[in-house]
Amino acid sequence: MSAGRVPHQRHRLAVAQLLGEDDLFLWPETATSQRAESASQAEFVALYPNRGSVSIDTWASLIDNATEAIDVLAFAGSFLHDAIPEFDERIAAAARRGAQVRLLFGDPEGDAVERRGAEERIGDLLSARCRLTWNYLQSVLGTPGLSARQHNTTLYASIFRFDETLLANPHTYGAAASQSPVLHLRRLPGGRLFSTYMKSFERAWEQATDVSAD
Repeated sequence: MSAGRVPHQRHRLAVAQLLGEDDLFLWPETATSQRAESASQAEFVALYPNRGSVSIDTWASLIDNATEAIDVLAFAGSFLHDAIPEFDERIAAAARRGAQVRLLFGDPEGDAVERRGAEERIGDLLSARCRLTWNYLQSVLGTPGLSARQHNTTLYASIFRFDETLLANPHTYGAAASQSPVLHLRRLPGGRLFSTYMKSFERAWEQATDVSAD
């Protein structure tokens, strides 16, 4: 390849897939606002008016069919244990079949959980929910391929990633996350939505405390 020359699109996409990067990250000079906008729109699959509008079957299917990665970022994510049958065993099974599972839930003693609880006007209830989530997870911590960390991060969205599918649940000030909409995204070359949320997840993950071995 000659220095300063940009590879053909077919080759760029192949290299980007091999490296696990967006082709626009590797060759930013190829970006155009029209192309990026078109690709990002194509990533958008559906909009749910609230989290309850996403069926339990959808959640269960995404977990059970994931073969590469499951990433969860939330404060407590209580609905995962309350509504999805055998949630803990499902994610452990995903890890055992080779998926990288990363669980990122709130630190019950953290400032971020306390602040969010105050914003939702539920006091210490959110902190209690975080403790309950960690209690539930004790049975699967230590499963090979499954990692868990506590975060003390201000969340602007809860993130649920299953391979190339991502559900983003933006947080609304003063309202529970369950009352806010959910964006259903699918990663596509050149799109920006999926990668934007995953970069947010990675930043929160890097700052969090490992509890996998507790």
